This record gives sequence, structure tokens and C-alpha cells, in this order.
Amino acid sequence: MSYPDLANRLNQAVSKLSAQESLKGLFHQHRDGDPLPSGDKLKDIIDLSRSILFPGYFGRSSFTSQTLEFHIGVRTERLHKMLTEQILAGLCFTDCDEKETPEQIDTRKKKAAEISLKVIEQFPEIRRVLATDITAAYNGDPAAKSKAEIVSCYPVIKALISYRIAHELNKLQVPLIPRLITEIAHSETGIDIHPAASIGEYFTIDHGTGVVIGATCIIGKNVKLYQGVTLGAKSFPLDDNGNPIKGIARHPIIKDNVIIYSNATILGRITIGEGCIVGANVWVTKDMRPKTKKYKQVKIDKLDIEFNNGTGI
Repeated sequence: MSYPDLANRLNQAVSKLSAQESLKGLFHQHRDGDPLPSGDKLKDIIDLSRSILFPGYFGRSSFTSQTLEFHIGVRTERLHKMLTEQILAGLCFTDCDEKETPEQIDTRKKKAAEISLKVIEQFPEIRRVLATDITAAYNGDPAAKSKAEIVSCYPVIKALISYRIAHELNKLQVPLIPRLITEIAHSETGIDIHPAASIGEYFTIDHGTGVVIGATCIIGKNVKLYQGVTLGAKSFPLDDNGNPIKGIARHPIIKDNVIIYSNATILGRITIGEGCIVGANVWVTKDMRPKTKKYKQVKIDKLDIEFNNGTGI
């Protein structure tokens, strides 16, 4: 292939890729000087947050009781700067105005710094709640030898650290960044929790892979899920133009002391009452009264009979 032919074909591809009609809703106009959200920097923020919340478990520095306050202080100051930058990036990404005055830009920067500070001020409470999640995971898993093992190894704790930080950002109406944080955790752990979901204390997920928790879920205290559980929505109601109606409560409410076993699917704005047990592979679309159970009936087929009579496995 000659160079002129190569250049011509590449130019044709560039022209098609740049055509405005092909970019409807797929092109974000960026203003020079505005920061962009960064997945890599958000990963660093989560790593740093983990080392602050659980010193000695995450991060490279060796902590002692004598140096603990110093290390946390240095890391917290660094976290505030990094988190402020990403919050500002989220604000700029969704609210870009070429005609903004310097005063408006400065106000947004101060807002980002204040939000970052408010989130960090919630870290003691976040740690307290995470400690209950660790207890729930330890008490619910006979294979766990210590709480240190839970913190160090279990994907649910990593996912919940990200979720509980993202949830605080979401409550402060930070756009985009909370969702990016939980999606990073989703990629890392296989656990998909929307930052808008509300989850109480002593929450745990055994194994975790494939769990989905929707945006408007409300989960009470002492709830345990197993792998593959979906707390999702049914088909969306549509407006007059055929578009899904946003902002409505469409995910389940899970009351206190509920256990939901693997691959159960619970859909719609229904309530699973306190103390209920939902069995594996069950499909639930209606309310469950408190302290009730729902599970699949076991059916014995011909193969089961043959194997159990000693003619098979």
C-alpha cells in the first residue's frame, strides 16, 4: 500500500469519526483548564483512604502506636488535596460554562474543598460502621480465622470501603465521582453497589461475586447476602415519549436480620420483612411478611432415584 493511499483511507476514517451526526450524546465538550475525572487518581484515593481507615493493613508505611497520628495526619492532608481535585473534576464535568466568571470558578473550587473536608470528617463514623461489617463477616463465616483476615482478604470489605465513601459523596450531591468509585470496586471485587443505595450496619456479603445492589435499595441492619444476589428493578415505567422515568424508587427494601442465599433475584419496590430468609435461586417480586421463608421445593426425578439406588454417583 502506498503512503498516499494509506493517508487517504485514514483521513476518510477520521472524517467519519468526527462527523457531528455520529457523535450525538457521545462527545463531551471540555473547557481548557478544567480538570478531568481520573480513574487512576480515584484508585489512589481509595488506596489512601483504606490506609487511613485501617492503618497497618493497607499502604506501604509501617505504623506504630507512636507514629500513628503522624502518618494518619500526613495521609489525611494528602487525601483532602487529591479528593478536592477529583470532586472539582466531577463538578466541572457536569457543569461546564464557557462564560463563567473568575469568581464563579473560585466558588466552585471552594465548594469542592469543603465537600472533601466534610467527607473526611465522616471517616470516624465510616470506620465505626465498617467495623460492624467486619464483625458480621467474621461471625458469618466459619472459615475466617480472625478479623485481620477479613480486613486483609475479603472482597466485601474492599467493596464496602469504596461504597461507604462514595455514599457520603453521593449524599453531598457530587456528580459522577461516586459512581466511578463504586465501579472501580465493582471491577476489583465483582460486587456492584450503587452509591445511592442505603445500607445499614453489620452488613456482609459471603464470597461476593456477581452481587448487584440497585440505586434505590434500602437495606437494614444485620443483613447477609451470598454470591450472585440481585436486588434490582423490574421493567421501567415510560413517559409519554417512551423514555424511562428517572428518579423513582424501584428497588427492594430489605428489613433487619434478613439472609438472602446465592443467586436469588429480588426485583421491584417490594419489602422483604424483618427476619426473612430467601433461598438460593429464588425469584421474588412480591412482599414477604416478617419471619417468613421462600425457597424452591425439591423435586426428585428419575435420575436422582437411579443414582441414590447405588447405580450411579
